[in-house]
Amino acid sequence: MGITPNPPSTASLSLTIRLLFSAVNPNKVGIKYGQSSFTVMYRGIPLGRASVPGFFQQAHSTRQVIATISVDRVNLLQADASDLIRDASLNDRVDLRVLGDVAAKIRVINFDSPGVQVSVDCAIVISPRKQSLTYKQCGFDGLSV
Repeated sequence: MGITPNPPSTASLSLTIRLLFSAVNPNKVGIKYGQSSFTVMYRGIPLGRASVPGFFQQAHSTRQVIATISVDRVNLLQADASDLIRDASLNDRVDLRVLGDVAAKIRVINFDSPGVQVSVDCAIVISPRKQSLTYKQCGFDGLSV
């Protein structure tokens, strides 16, 4: 994570966050996921976007999915940058929110169902020192066909 002061009261933030998700499919059918895009926010401020490529997941399986968020010189108010530095260095706790939509189709015997879209909203807390996730709570909403 790097923060560069900008005149007069802003700072530029650069960081890279690698997220590893476990996609679990306990169903008796496969699921075909489309490419998904997520916004990562800190205290209501969009920091960056992560893209997850589409993939197919077999029935009764777990699959690891990696998303990398690269934040390159996002302008923050000096106070927000100071809060982020304090959270990361002193508190070893950065609260983030991950928002996005996931498109999926159910696959049965090589036939795909009509697509559905689900909104994902996750509150996560990361520990910069341990480089790990310390808390997560995800909700799913707005199932639309």
